[in-house]
Amino acid sequence: MSRQSVIQILLIAATLALAWRLLAGTGQRTQAVRRLGLLVLAGLAIYSIIDPSKTWTGLAKFLGVGRGADLILYGLVVAFLGFVVTTFKRFRDMEIRYTRLARRIALDEAVAVHEAFPSDPLGTSGPSSAPTPKGTDAD
Repeated sequence: MSRQSVIQILLIAATLALAWRLLAGTGQRTQAVRRLGLLVLAGLAIYSIIDPSKTWTGLAKFLGVGRGADLILYGLVVAFLGFVVTTFKRFRDMEIRYTRLARRIALDEAVAVHEAFPSDPLGTSGPSSAPTPKGTDAD
C-alpha cells in the first residue's frame, strides 16, 4: 500500500469519525471534544507560524501527500465538514424549539379566546362579531 493510499484512508476515517461524533453526541462530552480540537488546531497553527516549511511539508511527505499546502487543504475540508454538521444540528434543534414554542403560544391563546367568549348552554354563538385573538388589533 502506498503512502498516498494511507493518507486517503486516514482522511476518510477522520471525516467519518468526525461526522459520526458530531451527529451522535450532544452535551458536555461533545463540547469537551470540540474544545480539545480547537486547542490542538491552535497549537498546530502556532507551531506552523514558527517553522512553516518544516512543519507542513515534512508532515505531508511523511503521510504521502505531495505538498504541505495540500495537507492543509485536506485538513480544512475535514474541519469545514465538522462546522457544517455542527451548524446543521444547531439550526435543527432551534427549529424544533421554535415549533414547540409556537404551538404552546397558539394553545394558550386559544384557551384565552375561549374563556373570553364562552358559548351559552344552548349552543348558540356568543357575540355577533367573530372573536379576535388576544393581542391583535380589531380594526
